[in-house]
Amino acid sequence: MKVRAKIALTIFLTGLFTVLGVVVAIVLAYERFEHESAYYRADAFLKRVVTQHNDLLGMRERFGGDFTDFLANLVLYEPDTQLYLLDTQGTVLSTTGTTPLPPGFKVRIGPVLEAAGDTPMPYVLGDDPEHMDKRVVIAARPLRFASIQPDRPVDGYLYLVCRPRVFGEGRMAALRSTLSQPAALMVLAVVALATLLATWATATLTRPLSRLTRSVGRVTQAGLDDMASTDPDGPGPSLDLPDAQGNDEFGQLARGIDAMLQTLRRQWSTLRRLDHFRREGVSNLSHDLRSPLTATTACLETLDARWAGDATRDDDRRLVAVALRNTQNAARLVQSLGDLARLDEPTFQLNAEVLDLGELLDDVVMRFAERARLQGIRLQVAEDPGAAQRPALAAVDIELFERAVANLVDNALKFSGRGSVIQLSAGHHTGDHGEVVSVRVSDNGSGIAAQDIPHLFDRFYQSRSSVAPATGEGGKGLGLAIVKRIVDLHGGWLQVSSEPGRGTDVTLELPAA
Repeated sequence: MKVRAKIALTIFLTGLFTVLGVVVAIVLAYERFEHESAYYRADAFLKRVVTQHNDLLGMRERFGGDFTDFLANLVLYEPDTQLYLLDTQGTVLSTTGTTPLPPGFKVRIGPVLEAAGDTPMPYVLGDDPEHMDKRVVIAARPLRFASIQPDRPVDGYLYLVCRPRVFGEGRMAALRSTLSQPAALMVLAVVALATLLATWATATLTRPLSRLTRSVGRVTQAGLDDMASTDPDGPGPSLDLPDAQGNDEFGQLARGIDAMLQTLRRQWSTLRRLDHFRREGVSNLSHDLRSPLTATTACLETLDARWAGDATRDDDRRLVAVALRNTQNAARLVQSLGDLARLDEPTFQLNAEVLDLGELLDDVVMRFAERARLQGIRLQVAEDPGAAQRPALAAVDIELFERAVANLVDNALKFSGRGSVIQLSAGHHTGDHGEVVSVRVSDNGSGIAAQDIPHLFDRFYQSRSSVAPATGEGGKGLGLAIVKRIVDLHGGWLQVSSEPGRGTDVTLELPAA
């Protein structure tokens, strides 16, 4: 939910709850007023009755059944009231009600004592003998038998039940009655109008923020590359941020964001230029080192061939072998650095064409066949039974993708001992990414530790536990990094599974052509 909608909803709910609170307060106040009015009227009525008839208990004994008619006459002009004569325990002795009460029927004496006390009360709620599930306004006066003793104890109570008409159906009836009044409707109309005005004001205030958000969103979507210029100190393209000239908070925010983005643009331009210089330097250095390393390799190979039949030169030949191996490793490292620098160029483009990857695997096997034979390793291509119906066709840069597969095979040869088997396979299947073709290189060599697998394709990462049986050396951490970069350029994915001592499976997946 947008900020504008949240603010509007908050205002609306605040107004709504305010109206409801006002209505409830009016209802409660109205209810209290009705209770107080009924209580004062009832108390005044009982006071007059007790003053005029100061021996009601004695009259009940003298008149018997006619006493009930006498009580009924007393409340004849008091609508919605019932009069009861109680003893000191709250037992009903006489009543004006139409509902017969069982003998010994009692009301709670507590409210009676409260109403009959000398302490002034706003109102008192007590029992209605005819409706014991409700609490109604009551009034009570103490009664005594006629006596010359001024401090005679209380012998009973005159008990009056008031049933106000408005609250006869409870508070919800009063609430509905109040809501139906024109004043309540006017309050609702005023609150609704205030809510609309507040919503309009909120929309007006948040409109610059919305425009600012959209502008920053466009910059974020476009990225810093589109903002960067060749000149890091240049002005750069305009960000077109709204309200940047205003003096309010939105204007200050827009200017701050604009300044921040301009700083980021300059820094990004500088980083791009430095990165380009780095890649260019590495590429040039790789090219410059390649020639002397090639010449050194040729010289060492010549010396080794010249001393091949001379037993007195065995020690020299061993030194030459060490120098030759190191020179070849240096040449491969220089080549890998140059390749990575070339592949990292933002302007690098693949020369892709559709190819059956099964044919490419045959070329890779032929390339490494002699080396595998000398190491005592069996290198083979596994036949896919479904290759005839669904060949592994993919749009690839043949040179680069062959390089990626070759690096995997080279790595497998390094870490596989004599008698091992390295198997290559290509297939077409439906995977997690849709229709894909896959190239799998599996071996039963030394395997990879679980903690090394997440970093296997990181540049210059070398596992301390991985030593090539063929050379007694570890990798340089670039061959598999090149594989990862090539697969990324083709829009593919890499999967590795390995277990120390049991071998490694590496699978390259590409979108099918």
